Amino acid sequence: MSTRDLIVLGSASAVPTRTRNHNGYLLRWDGQGLLFDPGEGTQRQMSFAGLAATDITWLCVTHFHGDHCLGVPGIVQRIARDRVPHPVHAVYPAGGAVYWDRLRHATIFHDTADVREQPVSGELAVLDTGSLPFGLVARRLSHPVEAYGYRLVEPDGVTMLPERLAEHGIAGPLVGRLQREGSVVAPDGATVGLAECSEPRPGQKAAFVMDTRLCPAVFELADKADLLVIESTFLDADAALAAEYGHLTAGQAGRVAAEAGVRTLVLTHISERYQTADEPEFVRQAAAVFDGEIVLAHDLDRIGLPPRRRTPP
Repeated sequence: MSTRDLIVLGSASAVPTRTRNHNGYLLRWDGQGLLFDPGEGTQRQMSFAGLAATDITWLCVTHFHGDHCLGVPGIVQRIARDRVPHPVHAVYPAGGAVYWDRLRHATIFHDTADVREQPVSGELAVLDTGSLPFGLVARRLSHPVEAYGYRLVEPDGVTMLPERLAEHGIAGPLVGRLQREGSVVAPDGATVGLAECSEPRPGQKAAFVMDTRLCPAVFELADKADLLVIESTFLDADAALAAEYGHLTAGQAGRVAAEAGVRTLVLTHISERYQTADEPEFVRQAAAVFDGEIVLAHDLDRIGLPPRRRTPP
């Protein structure tokens, strides 16, 4: 059975705390593993989560502040040390290439890793995902340094309806042919189209939005996302600080989710200024404007994508 879930490896912002490691998020998607923003300690957090270097197929960095990338050297070296047999695609802001190179080759090691770089630039970048059953785009965000958010989109498909197939006498190899070709000749001689035996199946979507102020790109990334992982560094009382440093508040994250039609909202990147007792307030402020599922991320959480939508939203 395919697996689609998010494993939180770290959920702090600039400074790790006793309860929150630096950032790190592995999105598992039908055998692919997209590791977003591996901060310091990510390699060890993967061990705690029961993950291996072989689980990583994509390494996506939003920007080059340390809490989002200081784990890159350890991850790349572990990929080499464990002789990961598949290529790992590395995506990062092109303007930070000098920092990528420093991280990629930070220390002496036997470099056998097959890391295929795809630096992104401009307001919108479409990544080359080859034959994979999803697309991946990056959009420029509003942060003091060059930063991007990522959006994964599965193409729309169809769900076959057994009762409709039975009505037309279509079974066995004819079902596969109907899916491939769009129409078949039924046993009674009638031509049957795919739409007569199926219903639309919207592709699932996941979005990953880190350090940014509110901007149009945030809403475009989040649009109709089944899963939105988004920073909520500050509580609403500190909105002025959030704007100054290029971050979001919990209430703003909730607003994004509400206006974008998100299904599951994951709040993360929590500032060290807040204590454990403050955590319910993040959820409360987001819930004041968003009535969907809200998860306040904690290290080593496993968050599944919600069930598929049956019809287009």
